[in-house]
Amino acid sequence: MSSITDVAGIEVGHFTDPRRPTGCTVVITREGAVGGVDVRGAAPGTRETDLLSPTNLVEQVHAVVLSGGSAWGLDAASGAMRWLDEHGIGLQVAKGRVPIVPAAVLFDLYMGDPSIRPDANAGYAACAAASKQPPQEGCVGAGTGAIVGKIFGMDRAMKGGIGSASVTAHGITVGALIACNALGDVIDPATGQVVAGARADDGKSLLNTQQAMVRGDPHKRIIPGSNTTIGVVATDAVLTKPQASRLATVGHDGLARAINPAHTMFDGDTLFALATGKAGKPLDMLTLSAMAAEAVAQAVLRAVRAATSLDFDGLKLPAARDFAARQ
Repeated sequence: MSSITDVAGIEVGHFTDPRRPTGCTVVITREGAVGGVDVRGAAPGTRETDLLSPTNLVEQVHAVVLSGGSAWGLDAASGAMRWLDEHGIGLQVAKGRVPIVPAAVLFDLYMGDPSIRPDANAGYAACAAASKQPPQEGCVGAGTGAIVGKIFGMDRAMKGGIGSASVTAHGITVGALIACNALGDVIDPATGQVVAGARADDGKSLLNTQQAMVRGDPHKRIIPGSNTTIGVVATDAVLTKPQASRLATVGHDGLARAINPAHTMFDGDTLFALATGKAGKPLDMLTLSAMAAEAVAQAVLRAVRAATSLDFDGLKLPAARDFAARQ
């Protein structure tokens, strides 16, 4: 199974809260990685994104945290910093070190007690669970409470999740890890078919949100910031900081291929990029861009295909596998 951990120097860990559907995920680069970011959605929840600007000083990132819990989930990054510091990982400054840990969150407060959300202890636990093994996919970590296809109401939505994929060419690997909590549908780019998203009135078939909106079907009132797809694109190629920023940007092409609509006013879509340089060589950005978009699109698909149905707090959400079983 291909995953972001196929990229040398990358480890992934999840924390899943058993009390309600929420959690967080951490991507660790123990030796540091050149970082970039592109915040494309209009309702983001992020931390430490400004320092990733190509014009700013710090280049090395030591971890990225993806979390549920809306803005509350940003606290998970503090726990990741504590774990990294305890393990001697971080930017050396004077007599101590400062781990550089950017983060992004998604909204998953629809179900259960909203005071239960990922905190610093959750981020610490995700780090403690990190490994080089392919990460678990579906309803775990930051994807635990993810939901897709909410434009026509929660009662017609489906379960989202977290997924990962990688692509290798010319001795270079590009991997992606995506937590998909999109407002829109998830599409298989190879067929153009909806895999998960808004369901028809009877709840037994997929609607196709794009077609429904174009013909004028009225959507439900949408809570601002209540969606968002977040993730990390990583490569073992040698990249400069501006190139890492570009890799994050082109990764959004993969979101646009696999999610429709994407980057809405109600999504906070954010992608981070990490370049570990472990391959010891660069690769032209045109090829890297194609690889990044493909890895992101495949990770989105795997996020919903690995998800399982949810029946919690009065809300029943089927998963893509439930519809596939009927075909």
